[in-house]
Amino acid sequence: DEQIERERASQHLPGGCCALAAIYLMGKFYVANAGDSRYSPTGQPSALLRDWGQPREWANTHSFLQALLRPELLGKEFTHLEFPRRIQPKELGKKMLYRDQNMNGWAYKKIEENDLKFPLIFGEGKKARMMATIGVTRGLGDHDLKVFSSNIHIKPFLSCFPEVRVYDLTQYEHCPDDVLVLGTDGLWDVTNDKEVAGVVMEVLTSYEPNDPCRYTMVAQELVVRSRGVLKERGWRLANDKLGSGDDISVFVIPLGGPGNYT
Repeated sequence: DEQIERERASQHLPGGCCALAAIYLMGKFYVANAGDSRYSPTGQPSALLRDWGQPREWANTHSFLQALLRPELLGKEFTHLEFPRRIQPKELGKKMLYRDQNMNGWAYKKIEENDLKFPLIFGEGKKARMMATIGVTRGLGDHDLKVFSSNIHIKPFLSCFPEVRVYDLTQYEHCPDDVLVLGTDGLWDVTNDKEVAGVVMEVLTSYEPNDPCRYTMVAQELVVRSRGVLKERGWRLANDKLGSGDDISVFVIPLGGPGNYT
């Protein structure tokens, strides 16, 4: 992240990126994620599975601490409190449910002038955006990114430190059909975990267990199905829904070898 900032200053290279890494070390898989790319295991390693689409989960502590400790960063335009819906001026003085990142449930408060501000996290699921600008709170770079039509910088609310999860491969027996799928958001925007698992099994069963190209073919099929077919109305999936308009990169990593196959 510091290197990107140096290059921005010395070479005038703006921008940023996400990062997704899987490292095998002494019998364990370490999966690190910073951004909107993510992973999904198929087979036994369900301990790694994580839903990145829940705004209450990816709105991590770093972003909310910044909002709480340095409210000036919000430019007096946003509030860190969350309400069931946008509050109207006519509701000033009335009581409404609210919560923040540190609360497990909801509580009541009297609506004040500050509560009329735009929420720090707005929207639900994949449509949720922080400060109405970005859909993630981890990433690298983006030092120049600002909230639309404002002078508010996004960088203080972005953490370059990834979330790391560990899976102990020695605790389970794996066959060649147990894999870890790493993909950019272009895949996950249109294909869920269940659909990915279906494609994995469909392709793997059409090849011999000892055939190493079977994993490459799974990755290729996931890319093709997520992009769809170009028609008059744009890229379309098999169900005629819009295909992914984002970049799609996929890695399929086998967790077991032919010797473990049963």
